[in-house]
Amino acid sequence: MRESGTPGRGGRAAGQRGKGLALAVWTAAGVLLLGGTGVGYVYLKLNGNLRSLDIDQALGADRPAKVDNGSENILVLGSDTRSGSNGRLGGGADDGSARADTAMIVHLYEGRKRAGVVSVPRDTLIDRPACTDADGRTHRPARGVMFNSAYTTGGAACAVRTVESLTGIRMDHYLEVDFAGFAKLVDELGGVEITTTEDIHDPDSHLSLKAGDHTLTGEQALGLVRTRHGVGDGSDLGRIQLQQAFVKALADRVEDLGVLTSPKKLYDLADTATKAVTTDSGLGSVNELISFASSLKGIGSENLTMITLPVQYDPADRNRVVLDEAKADQVWKALRGDRPIPRSATEGTATGEAGDVVDAA
Repeated sequence: MRESGTPGRGGRAAGQRGKGLALAVWTAAGVLLLGGTGVGYVYLKLNGNLRSLDIDQALGADRPAKVDNGSENILVLGSDTRSGSNGRLGGGADDGSARADTAMIVHLYEGRKRAGVVSVPRDTLIDRPACTDADGRTHRPARGVMFNSAYTTGGAACAVRTVESLTGIRMDHYLEVDFAGFAKLVDELGGVEITTTEDIHDPDSHLSLKAGDHTLTGEQALGLVRTRHGVGDGSDLGRIQLQQAFVKALADRVEDLGVLTSPKKLYDLADTATKAVTTDSGLGSVNELISFASSLKGIGSENLTMITLPVQYDPADRNRVVLDEAKADQVWKALRGDRPIPRSATEGTATGEAGDVVDAA
């Protein structure tokens, strides 16, 4: 998989490609740089939209220690309740269940000049630890279950517990975006332009695109970041590659529309985003989000590494993947030490074979 600092297929320079990690994180989390809105009625309106969870209270003291080296780690999830407007947008039966279809561990290095993003395939087989959810219910541990079962079982608190158990790294913050809100954000931007190098057809995600240029609606964009059967080898790894390509396309769209310089566009997007986002209590106000987003503005694509968690296909079931423990350990050691993720950590691991399906340049 190409790192984000490498020029894309369309030849756009690396510096133009990223425009900072802030857009990538807020795309996944549903927040698009809320700076400049924290006054009067607007502040109260946006602040009232936000939902937050006291993850620290739910997890208690039995957690990896905070590392006092200036770095910070954030778990970013894209969730889908499979009910209401999410159900109408496809991706599964309207059964009211909650699922985490997208998961990223974002590591901000000391000084906020570099960042690493590790996408975690939802189909990774892991040992889920015992956990207590935000309502105080205790859930027993389970062996050999899919990664996204942690969220389905116990929500955000169990997802954070599982990631901390998997990595040995404390998650300083948690951000979650509802997929229906994600689709509305794309529509308010007027769509997002991409080019597909081959046909994509996946009835499960309500997506059908011919090879060529497209301006995706919110529903189509949601189908693209959900699809797995229509691209690559049909695994969740291919979906992750499409998600990373779409983040770039969305960042380009935001820049082209001048969202960050138009107060009305900024407010409309912030209003939608804050209705869709859930955070830990440490980021549970507009002021905290503004401060956090501002700290990311200096991170350009040349200092951004995006990888998929090192995994291999499960020999017993090609629809599942298993952790490549030796290579994953390289990733976790690097992040714990606030060091760059070595290239060797992803060499020879499963990819999904969908890296060239979407050209967002």
